[in-house]
Amino acid sequence: MKTKIFFSSLVKRSALVTTALVALLLLAGCATPVGEVESWGVTAQEESAFTGEVVDVMCELTGNCATNCGEGSRQLALKTADQGTVLVAKNITLYSGAAEELWPYCGQEIEVNGLFTENQNVRFFQVQNVRTPGGKWQRADRFHKAWAARSGKSAGKARSWYKNDDRVDKILQRDGRLGLGPAADTEFFK
Repeated sequence: MKTKIFFSSLVKRSALVTTALVALLLLAGCATPVGEVESWGVTAQEESAFTGEVVDVMCELTGNCATNCGEGSRQLALKTADQGTVLVAKNITLYSGAAEELWPYCGQEIEVNGLFTENQNVRFFQVQNVRTPGGKWQRADRFHKAWAARSGKSAGKARSWYKNDDRVDKILQRDGRLGLGPAADTEFFK
């Protein structure tokens, strides 16, 4: 009887491991290769690739300039010859901007690809891949590593950084989840 139970358990575990391996292989096969643009199904998305100089938006608009474009702490853009200055709002990670992707190239010309989106006549760019002209594409996913290093938290926590960031917690405690204060949250989330 014990042999039968052991064998049955072994077969179930083997089936689970096989299923997990097949799922991982399928996911790997479905992942967008580095350098290719992935459709996100966002409003008015338009696939694009272009070249531009990485600039600090605050510096461009007001003359208030920071060393190395603020090293990830400022909104950055790409100044192009044909499209003007393009705001780069996002990279490929959840709820993060694109400053970590761009600031190492401050003042340099780079090539990017990704998606333009538009909402209420405001157009911005979501970068997915970056490279120096003619260089090798790099996925725009530096944010997690940079966040983990900056916060002193694990790479695992970086995947859901917005749930583990002390700055986010302080803002939520002060302003509530709706941004209208804790009292508004209490009333709304009854």
